[in-house]
Amino acid sequence: MKTLFALIRRNIRLFFRDKGMFFTSLITPLILLVLYATFLADVYRDSFAMGLGETKVSDTLLDALVGGQLFSSLLAVCTVTIAFCSNMLMVQDKVTGAADDFAVTPVKRSVMALAYYLSTVIVTLAICLAATLGCLLYIGIGGWFYSIPDLLLIVADVFLLVMFGVALSSLVNYFLSSQGQISAVGTVVSSVYGFICGAYMPISQFNDGLQKVISFLPGTYGTVLMRNHTLCPIISEMNLPVESEASLKEVVDCHFYFGDSLVSVPTMYAVIAATTAVLIACYVLVQRYRKKAK
Repeated sequence: MKTLFALIRRNIRLFFRDKGMFFTSLITPLILLVLYATFLADVYRDSFAMGLGETKVSDTLLDALVGGQLFSSLLAVCTVTIAFCSNMLMVQDKVTGAADDFAVTPVKRSVMALAYYLSTVIVTLAICLAATLGCLLYIGIGGWFYSIPDLLLIVADVFLLVMFGVALSSLVNYFLSSQGQISAVGTVVSSVYGFICGAYMPISQFNDGLQKVISFLPGTYGTVLMRNHTLCPIISEMNLPVESEASLKEVVDCHFYFGDSLVSVPTMYAVIAATTAVLIACYVLVQRYRKKAK
C-alpha cells in the first residue's frame, strides 16, 4: 500500500508540475462554458420555447433552464475530455523512459496501473468539481433552484462520469507511446465526444436513425443523467400542466428512449456503472496479457 500511495502522490505532483497538462485541463471547462453560452444558448432557448408552446414562464426560470442545459452539457463532456488530458502522464512516462525504469524495479505492473488510474481520478475529479462550482455560480446569478439532495445527486453524477472517463482514457492511452499520438487522440476526443454523447445539441433534435445509434453509447446515458438532475428541479419550479411538463422534458432530454422504452434513472446509473466496470476489467486484462506476451 505504501508503494501505491507513493506512486499516486508522484503522479499527482508530476501532473501539477507540468504546466501544459495542468492549464490545458483547467482551461477546457472555461472555454467550453464560454462557447456554449455564446453559440448554443439561443439554440437551447428556442428549443425550450418550442417545448413550452403557448405556456408562459418567467425569464428568470427560462434563463435558469438554459443555464442548466449548459451546465449538464459542460460536465458531460469535461468528465471525459479532462480525463484524457489528466491521463497523459501514462504515455509521457513511456516517452521519457520512466516506464522502462519502473519495469526493472520490484514494483508490480498492476500497482503501477492502479496508481495511474487512481491519481487520474483524483486530478480529474478535482478539476470537474471546480467546474461544477463555477457552473452553479453561473446559474445562481439569476436565481437558485437546487436543494441539497439535488446538489448531492449532481456531485454523484460527476463522480460516476469521472470514473467512466478515466476508465475509458486508461484503456485507450495504454496503447499510445508517442507525443504525436497523445495530441491526435486528445484532438479527436475533444472535437467528437460532445457530439456522440448528445451534449452539444439536444438529442431530441437528431433524426430517428441517429437517435437509435447514440442510444447504444454509454456516454449518452451520462449526458441524460446530468440533464435530469440539473434541469428537473428547475422544471418543477415552473408549475406547468402535466402535458406541457412532459413535452418540455422530451425536448431537454430528461426523457430518453431505448427503442420504444423509456429509460429510467436507475437504469442509466446501471449502464454507466457496468460500462465502467467492463472498461476497468479490459484495462486489467490488457496489462496482464501484455506482461505475459513480453
